[in-house]
Amino acid sequence: MRSIRVLLVDDQPMIRTGFRLILEAEPDIVVVGEASDGTAAVESAEALSPDVVLMDIRMPHMDGVEATRRIVQSGSPSRIVILTTFDLDAHVVDALRAGASGFLVKDGPADSLVGAIRTVADGEAVLSPRVTHRLLGRFAHLAAPTTPIVPSKLDALTGRELDVLRALTRGLSNAEIALELGVGETTVKTHVAHILEKYQLRDRVQAVILAYDCGLVVPRGVN
Repeated sequence: MRSIRVLLVDDQPMIRTGFRLILEAEPDIVVVGEASDGTAAVESAEALSPDVVLMDIRMPHMDGVEATRRIVQSGSPSRIVILTTFDLDAHVVDALRAGASGFLVKDGPADSLVGAIRTVADGEAVLSPRVTHRLLGRFAHLAAPTTPIVPSKLDALTGRELDVLRALTRGLSNAEIALELGVGETTVKTHVAHILEKYQLRDRVQAVILAYDCGLVVPRGVN
């Protein structure tokens, strides 16, 4: 059985030790390294090629958002899960846009941590589009990209792919989208795969971010 290689990034040694103890108790997970700040995280990701990086969002020298951005822009296949203290953290929006595949609250249950690592290693996101919608709604003032993307960028999508993308922003599952559009679930999976491929997106969460950035949907305040 192939082991999932994990890099732990947090400026607090006790947190890294706690995560290591949890993860190394699993037969299919191995911790290949640790880093205490964003700069070291970028260097370690390049040197160790982990499958998953658990990335603290607030660290000295370089924060988790910038470290995530640099790792993703380097072309690294490593998937990144952001670690945060609060489930509604404004910086999480920036981290998702930078290429993170989701986030976890640090004091969450151990089984959530383990499950998230396996999910991300399989190429999926650990943050549902519904939660992404909630985050973008709460932090709407952060939702605009630094360089605005004109809606015409979505011209590469077919009409049905746009329908699927809109459904993704509402947090619908493949089965729910299939029912709403009157097509098979396999067809929906194919449309999602085409959306990800056309825009070189890592997962469905990145597709939701794209929809907001391109103006396909507009974030609104969410309680």
